[in-house]
Amino acid sequence: MDQTPPSAKDAVAWHALPCDDALKQLNSNSEQGLSANEAASRLKTHGLNLLPTGKKQSAFMRFVLQFNNVLVYVLLGAAILKFALGLWLDASIILAVVFLNSLLGFLQEGKAAQALESISKMLSADARTLRDGDARMIPAETLVPGDIVLLESGDKVPADLRLIDVKNLRTEEAALTGESVPADKTSDAVAANATVGDRESMVFSGTMVVSGRATGVVVATGSNTELGRINQLLANVNTLETPLIRQIENFGYKITATIAVIAVFVFIFAFWIREMALVDVFQAVIGIAVSVIPEGLPAIITITLAIGVQRMAQRNSIIRRLPAVETLGSVSRICSDKTGTLTLMEMMVVSAVTAEAKYKVSGNGYAPEGQITKDGTTLSQDSVLDLVGRVSMLCNDAEIHQVDGSWKVEGDPTEGALYPFANKIGLTRATEQANYKRVDSIPFESEHRFMATLNEDANGQQMLLVKGAPEVILAHCSHQQLQSGEIVPLDLAYFSAASDELAGQGERVLGLAWIQQPQGLNVGSLSAADLPKNLVLLSLIGLLDPPRKEAIEAIKECHAGGIRVTMITGDHKITAAAIAKMLGIGDGKTAMEGIEVEKLSAEELRERVKTVDVFARSSPEHKLRLVEAIQANGQIVAMTGDGVNDAPALKKADIGVAMGIKGTEVTKEAAEMVLADDNFASISAAVKEGRTVYNNIEKAILFLLPTNFAQGAVIMAAIFLGFTMPITTPQILWVNMITSVALGLVCAFEPHEKGVMLQQPRAVDRPLLNAFGLWRVIFIGSSLVAYTLWAFFWMKGQGASDPLARTVAVNAITIGQCFYLLNSRYLIDSSISIKAHLENQYLPMGIGAVLVLQLLFTYFAPLQAIFDTEAMPMYAWPMLFAGGLVFFFFVEAEKLIMRLKRKA
Repeated sequence: MDQTPPSAKDAVAWHALPCDDALKQLNSNSEQGLSANEAASRLKTHGLNLLPTGKKQSAFMRFVLQFNNVLVYVLLGAAILKFALGLWLDASIILAVVFLNSLLGFLQEGKAAQALESISKMLSADARTLRDGDARMIPAETLVPGDIVLLESGDKVPADLRLIDVKNLRTEEAALTGESVPADKTSDAVAANATVGDRESMVFSGTMVVSGRATGVVVATGSNTELGRINQLLANVNTLETPLIRQIENFGYKITATIAVIAVFVFIFAFWIREMALVDVFQAVIGIAVSVIPEGLPAIITITLAIGVQRMAQRNSIIRRLPAVETLGSVSRICSDKTGTLTLMEMMVVSAVTAEAKYKVSGNGYAPEGQITKDGTTLSQDSVLDLVGRVSMLCNDAEIHQVDGSWKVEGDPTEGALYPFANKIGLTRATEQANYKRVDSIPFESEHRFMATLNEDANGQQMLLVKGAPEVILAHCSHQQLQSGEIVPLDLAYFSAASDELAGQGERVLGLAWIQQPQGLNVGSLSAADLPKNLVLLSLIGLLDPPRKEAIEAIKECHAGGIRVTMITGDHKITAAAIAKMLGIGDGKTAMEGIEVEKLSAEELRERVKTVDVFARSSPEHKLRLVEAIQANGQIVAMTGDGVNDAPALKKADIGVAMGIKGTEVTKEAAEMVLADDNFASISAAVKEGRTVYNNIEKAILFLLPTNFAQGAVIMAAIFLGFTMPITTPQILWVNMITSVALGLVCAFEPHEKGVMLQQPRAVDRPLLNAFGLWRVIFIGSSLVAYTLWAFFWMKGQGASDPLARTVAVNAITIGQCFYLLNSRYLIDSSISIKAHLENQYLPMGIGAVLVLQLLFTYFAPLQAIFDTEAMPMYAWPMLFAGGLVFFFFVEAEKLIMRLKRKA
């Protein structure tokens, strides 16, 4: 008989099989486990319990691939042309720019492959297993399907197990499911279509045992586990190019095509029509090509992005890939995980219902600050709530303490949340424990779903304090407590309805009860069977992982800026919808579960994501499909998360955002941005920075390109009209690489414009140079051509030599750039304001540096020799500055017309 068990690839719904059937299919025995020989045989069949690492790309290849960009090719072509002209220094500068850009990309993007390695680190190193009837510790990597594994509190689960014997087992599965509280486990079979978060009969590789103990049979190892499935998803997801990279590539192709067309046209005209010498034609064509290529653009873009990275770091947003800065500015939809991102990942009591009143509880997670209100009025005195606080303090095994300003819980988060609740009632833990000593207890176990403690005061009076699942507590209560101290028969219908109401609000419900001087207890050996049926009900309380207050404001800001926020969580539908309503996401009613997502085709899902903003019980595959569906609708998607289950979607999104404090290493490595404070509000601040970065890049482009256009147009005008070249190729290089870059860099430091977060997100297909940008390039470029030719011919009219006239022309086009930089600070709004120009401290520094450089270019003998310039007469300067001022107001007139057209 074939003894090889089925693997996870056979798609067996292990969670839906009874224990005995699972053991039978796996040919295993819960008392003996596998024999050593059988385990060795299965290890050969199934392989080691490890995740595949895949082939790593060498660091050298990753560096070489940084050069695979059309704009880099254009720059390299420019460098070759400069070498051909013998301009070694200028060619070296271009190559240095290319190398610097590639090095920055290599350093920023080279860590992405570490995400898969981070998942591997989640695997357990050892496992306690039954082999030949003996319990022994073995390397977890040697586990095989059919092995019997023993688990206890504090263990890391070494493989996917079908539980066969459970004792009060609870596991922390937030990284896989998004659940904010530990999951209770059982050995009973569950529905075959249950999602991972609802498979109570299973525990999964990489998760932690919070409490209890259990025995389970291995049903999947290595890549067949849930963790392995996520690993495979992550490996198969290709990182998208950012909008900026796509736009730069398209822009590079257009620049290249433009240069080629112009070069061919000029060559034909000059050689065959003008009958110029071949060498002169060749030099003219190279001059035009050199002038049109924006050599300084990559450096300016890189520096602008780097400045954005610095600004974001100051707002707790750590950027791992430079282009991701700009991507944030074009985000039109943020898909956020709930637990730990929009919420505190800390349980908090938010509601309390007694026999006579309903209360609301405010606060901030485990912190003891907050208040209890009834109908909007702050609680003054309630004797029943005092008793509720006493049960909360004493019937509790968790520990809570403050570390570095934040409150941490050791033990069950639900129990931990009861301490600050009692504090808000007015009680202190130390006082309660001193006044009411614990005599005995019945620990919480999943089988009976309650906890009880027997406490005694200084007079020897005893009380039994109980908390647990509401249906269990109600079943053991016969009476209820009133504020007057009177105890009356239980109104079961009232409290049952209250329990349903709290659960319908997404709250986790607990019942709290007590009885004074309990009779018939086996003190010293209390058990679940000793719990009386005549308990007095004090209250039902509702707990919730509360939304972050700052997240609510951030979501409002995102909505105002045209950014839609969507919640994608592994939590339950009711809880997700309740939290979403508090946050202002969606309509508070419409929500979809992962099972519903599975049933939809890609086209149907594309339509649903247009109207639904809350997705619950979502697996990694569901999250990935949702991101893809939103992207298919033409939106730029940011995905936030902290668990391993979020990693594939984070990698697929246009920008992945990981939590820095509570996030796993896997999500951090898969993401482009890490929030150092785990605060959703930091995303809104980062989007603002991203929008400013793009605005500044656009300003830099619309500053540089008109100059490039003007230089090429000046040379073409000389060829077509048959006059002396007003600017030589080396002088073009000077303007491009020295003055243009120095002035263009000022744009990188521009502050936020007013109302930047009220603008709509940039369209996905919007080109780097749109119709307005093209008009601005032609308009400004033509104006600079006119100004430069005027300066050249005005100087020639004064009897100046060609070198002197060219010197004046170069200074004219540079002074024109200085004035145009003032225009460029606002693309449409008026720049006629001294106060506005004081906002950027780098503006006077940039203009001052260029003026110093131009004085050296004009009067410094070594530079005169290199660029063939002559010293300008002093009377020429006032004329050039007057011409620059006329040029400035000419551009402002164009902007005024643009504003009037927009207003109309």
